[in-house]
Amino acid sequence: MYKIKVKKVKDNAEVPKRATEGSAGADLYACINEPVTLNPGQLVKIPTGIAIEIPDHEHAAFLFARSGLGVKHGITLSNGVGVVDSDYRGEICVGLCNVSDRPYTVAPQDRIAQMVVMPVTGVCFEESDTLNGTERGEGGFGSTGVK
Repeated sequence: MYKIKVKKVKDNAEVPKRATEGSAGADLYACINEPVTLNPGQLVKIPTGIAIEIPDHEHAAFLFARSGLGVKHGITLSNGVGVVDSDYRGEICVGLCNVSDRPYTVAPQDRIAQMVVMPVTGVCFEESDTLNGTERGEGGFGSTGVK
């Protein structure tokens, strides 16, 4: 099993936990002292009170919305997916946004996102004047028949 060191940077922080053995993501918890209400359309940054150490550069942690918050309450991540690079050692914060038409309140220790550690491929970018052709070519959004 791949091990990630977790440092509590605040006393009331919760260490991430996987809800079940089959859970891909570990829950991240709101490390706040009082409730925070997100009004419709509002963005907030919620601290988790933890920092992590990813032991190599071939992995990163990715923060995803919790499906229940998104589907039931319209609470998603403001940046779509958060990326925690392997060399970052600061506190992990979660940007949340309310895309619903109702206020939503985050209470202290609420589960606010999930974190998945995944491999990443190191790449080298090389500038070129040409690219090899493909069947799709320069076809963009909807070009493969999805309407």
